Amino acid sequence: MGEPLNVGIIGCGAIVAQYLKTLPSLPSVNLLAVADLDFGRAEAVAASQDGVRALTVDELLADPRIDTVLNLTIPAAHAEIATRAIAAGKHVYGEKPLAANTDEARKVLALAAEAGVRVGCAPDTVLGTGIQTARHAIDSGLIGRPISATATMVTPGHERWHPNPDFYYVPGGGPLLDMGPYYVTALVTLLGPVTSVIGAASHTRSERTIGGGPRAGQTVPVSIDTHVTGVLVHESGALSTLVMSFDAVQTRSSNIEIHGEQASMTVPDPNYFDGEVSVCDLANRENDREIGWNVLPVSAGYLDAGRGYGLADMALTPAGEQHRANGELAYHVLDVMESLLKSAADGASVPVRSTADRPAEVPLASLTEPAEVSVTA
Repeated sequence: MGEPLNVGIIGCGAIVAQYLKTLPSLPSVNLLAVADLDFGRAEAVAASQDGVRALTVDELLADPRIDTVLNLTIPAAHAEIATRAIAAGKHVYGEKPLAANTDEARKVLALAAEAGVRVGCAPDTVLGTGIQTARHAIDSGLIGRPISATATMVTPGHERWHPNPDFYYVPGGGPLLDMGPYYVTALVTLLGPVTSVIGAASHTRSERTIGGGPRAGQTVPVSIDTHVTGVLVHESGALSTLVMSFDAVQTRSSNIEIHGEQASMTVPDPNYFDGEVSVCDLANRENDREIGWNVLPVSAGYLDAGRGYGLADMALTPAGEQHRANGELAYHVLDVMESLLKSAADGASVPVRSTADRPAEVPLASLTEPAEVSVTA
């Protein structure tokens, strides 16, 4: 997009610390201000960053020096803040999901198109060397034609560590909308868009007990399903089986496995940017027994990446080209997840109405030095 983006952050909750670790090292991003409904939190964040001011939300949106809003509010506020930023003529990059539902997300994208501003959305973990090395191997034909995938995330619940976990257990939260964006975005990046889904869901408890912090011992009501499973049918014909749970203790399953005609592949945790990619091909089986997995060398992705690399990728993507962590991809991922929840409620397969272009592969590169990023597929 040319000049570095002058960024203002709205939302100074727990996630902001991860962005603050990364943004100062990115020449394409210039953080100017932060805002939060709790002005004290904004002041505390500003005090930790040289040259960053604490503003009210209204002041930040009105500041002409800020051209991009980094939206780190809770999911229920994503669409409202994005809409207000767009109305102020600013680009928006937000935490996942794009909005609490597809109706809100669709309006955000329509308003952005009308205003001529960009919309980006996490997760950007798929831009790191872990998922991108797996993507490069698949595109190079290493595993043959992809047939299926499994994606598994289980945890006993975020209330065990989060001081204010309420929003995880109301509509717009839950394991699918909270952690699913990492897994579904990775599956779309690896295997392409999804055309239909079938799912089932359940919940084990009507309330959760906060494990630590000033509210330790308080209970939080649960009004959504906390265990969701289903099958995603990709446009390519590949089938992905998804398990997302806040009800289970632990698993030995790989975060993601991809199975092709010639080999199977383990893919690292899509909640992180790096990790090992391993392959077991037909040559590594003997008398129908596995005899070894080979770790692939890192071959693609942004090196040493962290939260905010999707924003930097957006900043560096030339006009007329689509940045990778884009709004259309985030909308499709949200549509897939919403369709899965509808399928679970209806007990029937649900078509996914939207689609998205598979984002371009990320060549092995660093973003800590100024550079133009090409997104040509």
